[in-house]
Amino acid sequence: KEDWIIRLDQHLISVLNNALKTIQAKNLQAPNFEKSDIPIDDAAFLTLVNQVSEELENGYGFIVIRGLDASIYSEQDLIDIFYILGLYLGLPVVQDKGGQLLGLVENVGDVNDKQTRVYQTNENLPFHADLSDVVGLLCIRKAMTGGESSLVSFSAVYNTILEEYPQYLGYYYHPAYLNHLGKEGPGLTPMFSYWEGKLACRYLRKYIETGHDLMNVPMSRVQIEALDVFDEISHRPEYRLDMMLEPGDIQLCNNYVVMHSRQSFEDYPEADKHRKLVRLWLKMANARTLAPDFPGKNGY
Repeated sequence: KEDWIIRLDQHLISVLNNALKTIQAKNLQAPNFEKSDIPIDDAAFLTLVNQVSEELENGYGFIVIRGLDASIYSEQDLIDIFYILGLYLGLPVVQDKGGQLLGLVENVGDVNDKQTRVYQTNENLPFHADLSDVVGLLCIRKAMTGGESSLVSFSAVYNTILEEYPQYLGYYYHPAYLNHLGKEGPGLTPMFSYWEGKLACRYLRKYIETGHDLMNVPMSRVQIEALDVFDEISHRPEYRLDMMLEPGDIQLCNNYVVMHSRQSFEDYPEADKHRKLVRLWLKMANARTLAPDFPGKNGY
């Protein structure tokens, strides 16, 4: 199926181009403008925004928007259009200690430095969900080889655990320490939460392991087995949707509904051809209500 792809028509592209011209006339660049700087009352555009919001919260939980011709826009133009769309979908939230609203996903980090975040390398990025309602990725350039994006449904993993490993299910509802979740350090959260008729999940294995290390609370053997089961099911090829994001593509994912990962890649020798994506974290007005023991987190 390809019904997870929305293709922008010429009218929608012209609406976005006009919005781009509006902020350029004001000498503004992302992320230094607000929704009020770019008023858009076009019915087709607002319908698109509602369609995407609905699909993210009550549909597949992810969407890919295609139609922006990367060859006719500058890099900044693409980022500005991406940010305009983001402002109409939700509220951008910070991604790091520096208060960054737009993160660059490229191979600029030292793999031997423990402080380097994996998205700053060219290594395989394990399945995880980010600490916001929605994560958006804009592709500026793709790699010479590799770098496919992969998605897995939390519900598919949950239902398989229920069917094949029901004895472990309670451990996913038991609170674990997750690094970066608390204000001063790791915070407690279950991996799964079922509340008001909706399943929500939060999974970043490295953050769980680091959280327990920082709190000096060793994980039990059964907890580790439960994470191993979760990982094994997540990596079954029949559950995984792989896609290559092309320049100009925008991918949006609900972090409570799907996990995302990235396969390892090799860059072109020329620095100006290196793989580059731009990341946006959004707080959504239509996000599901979270259980009291499943703390909300929007931003670093």
